[in-house]
Amino acid sequence: MRISSLKKSDMSFDLDTYLSDKKKLVEDRLNSLLRNPGAPLGKLEESIRYSALAGGKRLRPILAIAACEALGGSADNVLPIACAIEMIHTYSLVHDDLPSMDDDALRRGVPTNHTIFGEAAAILTGDALLTDAFYVMVNEGLSSGIEPELLCEVISDISHAAGSHGMIRGQAIDLQIETFTEDNGDVSLQDIELMHSLKTGALIEVSITTGAKIGGADTKQLKQLALYGRSIGLAFQIVDDVLDVVGGGDMGKESGNDARNDKSTYAQLAGIEASKKRASELTESAVGALSNFGESAEPLKEIALYLGCRKF
Repeated sequence: MRISSLKKSDMSFDLDTYLSDKKKLVEDRLNSLLRNPGAPLGKLEESIRYSALAGGKRLRPILAIAACEALGGSADNVLPIACAIEMIHTYSLVHDDLPSMDDDALRRGVPTNHTIFGEAAAILTGDALLTDAFYVMVNEGLSSGIEPELLCEVISDISHAAGSHGMIRGQAIDLQIETFTEDNGDVSLQDIELMHSLKTGALIEVSITTGAKIGGADTKQLKQLALYGRSIGLAFQIVDDVLDVVGGGDMGKESGNDARNDKSTYAQLAGIEASKKRASELTESAVGALSNFGESAEPLKEIALYLGCRKF
């Protein structure tokens, strides 16, 4: 079964409206969280707001909200944690774009932070977003009614996914792969999948499991949603690799960077058609993981289909 054969179970569901509404909810809360009322706007705060409020899909916080709602939870309960995850994601982008990392000039369709504010300010901006995210999780999470024990659990999950066992490890593997490529070393598809599953997938998966836990998921439901998260996380990045070659998909950054930097990617190693097939298989796996959730998981299903078949 290919993506094209997957049928929408609820033709009345409007994904564009859902994403737009949830994105506004997230951005309004971020705007509130990332300001110091009564204080002048300093360079650091300006830099933080520049990157955090620059747009983007807001995929991770929306997934957290959708997972919470799929279990019957409230968006209001999970929103502060969802915003904190977006702050962590934004910090990773600011640092990933630095000259010592990917040296990108565009992010989310606008100049990268370091090209506007300088490299030192960009480093501090990333540091601040990461650190402030944990302040938000504790203070805003308690205020939203999350029980302290559960809050500690999800903070532990997020820390693990964002740190040396997850996203940071994935970035380190990415840099190692670049070194292997420069030295004419062999890079396998397994290496690329591991890198993507950590650098991109870990934070996507924990966004979903966080929303699920706050929504009251049991062990079986949590396992199914974790599989959903792993599948869409890898599919999302494989599609990005393809789009970097063929263009399209509203990437918000320059296409062709991987080829210009002679970077090993899934699309480069497996080929375009095999990469599309792998993304299709992963999308089917994600949709299949939602089979026991009913119509409450319709947003999660439609997001998986959207991510897995963005315009090539």
